[in-house]
Amino acid sequence: MADIREWRGHAVVDEKGRRVGALESVYVETSTDEPFFATVVVGMMGRRRLAFVPLEGAVAGPGYLRVAYPRNKVRQAPAIGTDDILPATDEPGVFAYYELSYATGAGGERRLARR
Repeated sequence: MADIREWRGHAVVDEKGRRVGALESVYVETSTDEPFFATVVVGMMGRRRLAFVPLEGAVAGPGYLRVAYPRNKVRQAPAIGTDDILPATDEPGVFAYYELSYATGAGGERRLARR
């Protein structure tokens, strides 16, 4: 998992090994610079988007990243357009969808940064 940022384009599969999509990018927690969320390319041609999935419990295998969430949950997760960035105002919703606690930094800074 230490080199997960180099895995762009690799398959992302769910806990049962079903393909979810392809890894697009990694979002790190700003306070630790540790990978926290990934974005996965989901959808059909012309309607592709980047869905967020937590990396907690993820396992890297040969050519794939297995996440700890079902395929349908990831595909229905908060998403952004393939050329968009996550607005700071949308961060709490991404955390809430996966029932993760959310708090900004002491100075109100963002919790996630794309790497």
